[in-house]
Amino acid sequence: MQARSSTPLSLYTRLAERLDHIPMSVLLLVARLGVAGVFFMSGRTKVDGILHITDSTYTLFETDYHLPLVPPHIAAHMATYSEHLFPILLVLGLFSRVGALGLLGMTTVIEVFVYPDAWPTHLSWAGLLLPILCRGGGRFSLDWLLGIDRPETAASAR
Repeated sequence: MQARSSTPLSLYTRLAERLDHIPMSVLLLVARLGVAGVFFMSGRTKVDGILHITDSTYTLFETDYHLPLVPPHIAAHMATYSEHLFPILLVLGLFSRVGALGLLGMTTVIEVFVYPDAWPTHLSWAGLLLPILCRGGGRFSLDWLLGIDRPETAASAR
């Protein structure tokens, strides 16, 4: 019986072989839950109760979060509701691509107009959202269960 080689390359190769067996649906689930948590918790800081937007939120959108072409009052509502709706869609895996696209759009607006120096954080959000946008919610989603977004469904629709 020959002993296994323990070189760094062989250890790396064995690890890679084991990690290759993790299903994409597990990775998509982790991405969905992770990025949903970030945005949902941010949305919760803008409200009291269920969805009553606080005065401090309106002030933030008049000062720090001011966007061109969008009145602060409307921007506050759009952002707050988006930070609640899209994460819920991602957690449920319902219309996952829509939820990911909405949050990716928010990320882009935040990067360009609000916090341009926070690109490492925004890039990490995009890194979680892009696989969901490209692959959907995976097998552990309502999209899959309802037949809304399955590879074979998309292929047969072409």
